[in-house]
Amino acid sequence: MSGSPNGSVGRRTFVLGTAAAAGSAALAGPLAGTASAAGFGWSDNGSEYVVDTGASLVFKVSRTNGDLTSLVYRGTEYQGYGGKNSHVESGLGTSTVGIAQSGTTILISVTYGTLKHYYAARSGENNVYVWTDKADTSVSATRYIVRVRAGLFLNDEPDSYTYAPTVIESADVFAKSDGQTRAKHYSKLRVMDYDYIGWTTGGVGLWIVRSNHEKASGGPFYRSLLRHQSADGGGLYEILYYGENQTESERFGLQGPYVIAFTDGGSPSSSLHPGTLTTSWADSLGISGYVSASGRGRVAGVGITGRNTAYAYTVGLANSAAQYWGSARSSDGWFSIAGVLPGSYTLTVFKGELAVYTTSVTVTAGGTTTLNTIAIPSSNDPSNASAIWRIGDWTGSPGGFKNADLMTYAHPSDVRAAAWTGNVVIGSGTETSAFPCYLWKDVNSGIIVYFKLTAAQAAAAHTLRIGVTTAYANGRPQVVVNDTWTSAVPSPPTQPSTRSLTVGSYRGNNHTFTYSVPASAWLTDTGAYNTLKIYVASGSGTTSYLSAGTSVDAIDLLA
Repeated sequence: MSGSPNGSVGRRTFVLGTAAAAGSAALAGPLAGTASAAGFGWSDNGSEYVVDTGASLVFKVSRTNGDLTSLVYRGTEYQGYGGKNSHVESGLGTSTVGIAQSGTTILISVTYGTLKHYYAARSGENNVYVWTDKADTSVSATRYIVRVRAGLFLNDEPDSYTYAPTVIESADVFAKSDGQTRAKHYSKLRVMDYDYIGWTTGGVGLWIVRSNHEKASGGPFYRSLLRHQSADGGGLYEILYYGENQTESERFGLQGPYVIAFTDGGSPSSSLHPGTLTTSWADSLGISGYVSASGRGRVAGVGITGRNTAYAYTVGLANSAAQYWGSARSSDGWFSIAGVLPGSYTLTVFKGELAVYTTSVTVTAGGTTTLNTIAIPSSNDPSNASAIWRIGDWTGSPGGFKNADLMTYAHPSDVRAAAWTGNVVIGSGTETSAFPCYLWKDVNSGIIVYFKLTAAQAAAAHTLRIGVTTAYANGRPQVVVNDTWTSAVPSPPTQPSTRSLTVGSYRGNNHTFTYSVPASAWLTDTGAYNTLKIYVASGSGTTSYLSAGTSVDAIDLLA
């Protein structure tokens, strides 16, 4: 049986029956309908379901395991490299696969144990809408990969290693002959920074438009795999849960839709973007875990006071089941976060990437939770503390420090990186740009900060603060003042246990180390420079850039 016999569809109504469902799960009830566009429909070739979108896209899905086996756009096959299909994780095993059509929508369902996966096509669109519902840990399914044939989209982006043949770390970080580094980890983007990822030739574009990531983990500033390109082809990812430098537990439930979109070379339509995409057409398809717009709520805030207007502020919502975020308006801090699943959430206000305020909110289906003006207490922002000197500012990221921007898309050994060593003089005007964003036990431990104190300042004890954003192998700072006073080795804060600093991510758990330096540690000669030496202490890690290390947020000496 077929929805489009001989490749065409008339005005024919049908109900998916047992012949089409043999060896697969048939969808029933609301998915019986009418096809409405010439060319739109589906057929069964015995091993695959073949879907013609009625536009320029025809795709195939395996009836055995739910793999996407073919993506033909304008007559060119884009799917496949290395003999692999596009699929959940590295491919599911034998699954129950079904197909049905409801008017202008075709839905393919894949069931593998407790996991349910879906592909949908809409008449006249060059898009494949995808959902993945992971219920528990019984199935290893943390990503969907669109595998693209080699030679169709040539590039040399940071996350491409086509032209970087030398392995320099863990078989997934590479170096080119010119010393530049490449890895699939190097996306350069936080989740909140992009709506889609992909490639274009100028005449054809192939993209994955991400979902709203409500069932992903890590929050708005998380950096994840997005794509890669190697000699045998390319991969586009929608990551459902990524373990590298992850700060949260895995969430379960329906993720999506995310969209595989073909264009005439331009960006995918804004109507497909997360926060804009509407899928009322999917409300009655019977997708497991699907919640329509009417079953969701909204959180809105009339404003935020106590902000530092030099920085962007983000408002996040999170609980164990879902996460959301939105930008606060620069003029007054107004924000609105829509499409939220009902429940109780922790609301966090971020200055840059630093949490400066938290509260609790409850969201109800169809309702708007309106918050009065949020007032951030002055003490919640460490930048408001009076300091004798400060390197960087408290933003929750190493932005502005030496090599900070490069490290989101390159390895620390990259030829473009400035020397990781070098000392800093307070008052030089280059304190922040001269201080390295990362410190490692085996690379640049012992960085020296030179500074002068007035007689009154030298006569008093002071608190030294060092803020960090993540750490590798329990790296944490120990300080020595004027070679006479040495701090205790602080206890390591909770941080992700995976690689971080070498895979383009500084986003861990922000933590502030404080050191009470006695007056006796300071030089009494006001014309002399005091020295602060910052070492990385840890018994873990290996060598070089995989030795114990940490990322710096800010350093200051309080008045």
